[in-house]
Amino acid sequence: MTDTSYKGWAAAIALVLTTACGGGSSGGSTPTTPTATPTPTATAVELATITIGANGSISPSSVTVTRGGRVTIINNDSRAHDMSSDPHPEHSDCPELNQIGFLTAGQQRTSGNLNTARTCRFHDHNLPDNAGLKGSIVIQ
Repeated sequence: MTDTSYKGWAAAIALVLTTACGGGSSGGSTPTTPTATPTPTATAVELATITIGANGSISPSSVTVTRGGRVTIINNDSRAHDMSSDPHPEHSDCPELNQIGFLTAGQQRTSGNLNTARTCRFHDHNLPDNAGLKGSIVIQ
């Protein structure tokens, strides 16, 4: 056999093996590479902070969080505050805020996850008419 006939046979065998193993383009669909589903990260949950200042007022009076986000209230006042969801005294609008509750001077606490898009209002349970201790959280 000549060198040319060996090359022809080798090419024919390679073609048969490629087609038999699904590597050719003989009418079959091209396999796709699977993609991994991204894993949620801790940064996907927003955490807003509201501070009760030494003057006994909250700042900022309104924050916006994404659904699933949480809010931390820090008490930098010298007196205790009992932060609760509106309306007073039922505290039923946003039960997740009631997890903050009673804060002594220097203490902080974080709400539960705010999962429903809405606006939650809150106040100090012991001073429900004090406008400086009322605020809102917009959940988007």
